[in-house]
Amino acid sequence: MSRGGAARALDLITAELVECRRCPRLVAWREQVAREKRRAYRGQTYWGRPVPGFGDPDAPLVIVGLAPAAHGGNRTGRMFTGDRSGDFLYAALYRAGLASQPTSTSRDDGLSLRGVFITAPCRCAPPDNKPTIAELAACRGWIDRELAALHRARVYLALGKIGYDAVAALSRSRGASAGDRAEAHPRLPPFAHGVEAAIPDPRGGGAALLFGSYHVSQQNTQTGRLTGDMFDEVLRRAVSAAGLRAPQRSGR
Repeated sequence: MSRGGAARALDLITAELVECRRCPRLVAWREQVAREKRRAYRGQTYWGRPVPGFGDPDAPLVIVGLAPAAHGGNRTGRMFTGDRSGDFLYAALYRAGLASQPTSTSRDDGLSLRGVFITAPCRCAPPDNKPTIAELAACRGWIDRELAALHRARVYLALGKIGYDAVAALSRSRGASAGDRAEAHPRLPPFAHGVEAAIPDPRGGGAALLFGSYHVSQQNTQTGRLTGDMFDEVLRRAVSAAGLRAPQRSGR
């Protein structure tokens, strides 16, 4: 699939995704948040729908988060946009030369990504940031289709255990459908910050690499569990494995 073909495929997926109403609890919550709003955003119209992936259709590196934030992606309609998690993530991508700017405030702020695509296993903001197992299962087809469209993807950076487990599940499914023997793929190591593992490609066929990082949530970044230096180190390894040679930018 060409870059243009990948972009068209992603556009078709997005058109279907934003109309999804499969999970009653998530639909009710995302729409309630969009109606009630946070005081700071009273004058804004919330997105209030499922949030599609965002980034370069030609990307070899895929970052897998968890779900849109209630007043972040659920408000702006773009992954990791308009909240503190996005501030942390996009600043790091800018330092690595993968983002055109270090901030992400709205869908029309001019931000573009190079060599990286950002997605998540849950596309609606869940109450307490905790989707259920059934909701993740219902949502799985969207990330599966997005990855299939990303024709160059071969390195995955999971932000948190749910993203890590989602990539692992897709990898196991693809390996099984391809008839791979279990012994050909050693047991995946448990999620941990900085973990790295070779996996069957979640897109099907061949091999891929999966990296893990603590999620870029405020619970981690504001407590010091995840620092900029810690994240930059894992991102650097993932960028190198993906064969990206974007120049490093100085400054925080």
